[in-house]
Amino acid sequence: MKYFYLQSILHDGSELKKKASDLFDYVKQKTGINFVDTSLNDGKDENVSLVYVASGGTAGLFKEALPHLKEPVIIITSGSDNSLSASMEMMTHLANEGKKGRLLHGTKEEVSDKLEQIACASKAVKELKGLRLALVGRPSDWLISTAVNYEALKEKTGIEVIEISIEELISEIEKKSYPDNESCRALFEKDFDKNEIENSLAIYGAFSRLVEKYNLDGFSARCFDLLTAVKNSGCLGMALLNQEGIYSGCEADLPSLISMAILGKISGKPVFQCNPSRVRDREIVFAHCTVPLNMPATYTLDTHFESNIGVAVAGDIPQGPATVFKASGDLERRFISGAYIEEALHEKDQCRTQIRVSCKEDSDKFFNTPVGNHYLVCMGDYSEHLKEFFNLL
Repeated sequence: MKYFYLQSILHDGSELKKKASDLFDYVKQKTGINFVDTSLNDGKDENVSLVYVASGGTAGLFKEALPHLKEPVIIITSGSDNSLSASMEMMTHLANEGKKGRLLHGTKEEVSDKLEQIACASKAVKELKGLRLALVGRPSDWLISTAVNYEALKEKTGIEVIEISIEELISEIEKKSYPDNESCRALFEKDFDKNEIENSLAIYGAFSRLVEKYNLDGFSARCFDLLTAVKNSGCLGMALLNQEGIYSGCEADLPSLISMAILGKISGKPVFQCNPSRVRDREIVFAHCTVPLNMPATYTLDTHFESNIGVAVAGDIPQGPATVFKASGDLERRFISGAYIEEALHEKDQCRTQIRVSCKEDSDKFFNTPVGNHYLVCMGDYSEHLKEFFNLL
């Protein structure tokens, strides 16, 4: 990332420059992210403007530079030489101008953590531009809050949405072909009906061909229609494609697919789309019949929960830090929480992959942030990264 360096001519340049270099070298050593001092014109390709304030007496320089800076403007203090007072003046000027700004002030470790989160969020914003997602069929009838304005979404994030008919998917399934790869061959070693696996992989093959035909980065399908149309479920196909890095969601739920893509880009990890089954205090049990095959430590095959037909995935997702996230279709409301996966469950009265999660946010926040009935979970706590992402939109 690039940053713009501000220093008063009344201060010694070499010592203050070294202090800035020491900070950014520390950040690079800790995070692997390279920060480069640049001119105003060279920083135009960044999603956010970083301004390092080396000393006091720099607010006038900041005002002159402001027309070339992008919001939100991230002001980083040096922690000495009246840098903080100058930075507070800059923040006030931004507020007076109705512009968004952030101030980073603290220890080298604290500033480094925030810069890593901002850099990660900025990278995700860039990577979403041009992303192609598809709805395969209409949203399931019970999803009454999933409408998304495609044009507004594209303007805000750069994500493009297309629609594919469920009839085209079914036509592809009838070809009964799928890739001959190691992941598919491994499934036949599982203790499960081989004919059902074969039929389920025909759905995987159909999904794969649509992804290739329409150059998709992800899709969400009206999968319950497949239970009657081809007597099988899309759970296994979605599990395989999510493992391959194609965001694959259930029930033609577009807001969940968008949230899945955001969390995937932020974390670089596989993402589990799931339903909340019960909540007590800060604990939530999430479950669904599909999960990326590279997310659980082990998994078995089972039938689809509601229909008891087809092939679903019962995965044992390991204990550890996690993120629980979901945004509304317009991205104006979101639930974001750091979490800890306490255990994988195997209860008979809910979908096949189940986890009990302790959230940092309490149940009141969960219940009173309406974002639909699906949520997204990944391994690792990226809650602060997500917050920075929405600061950049």
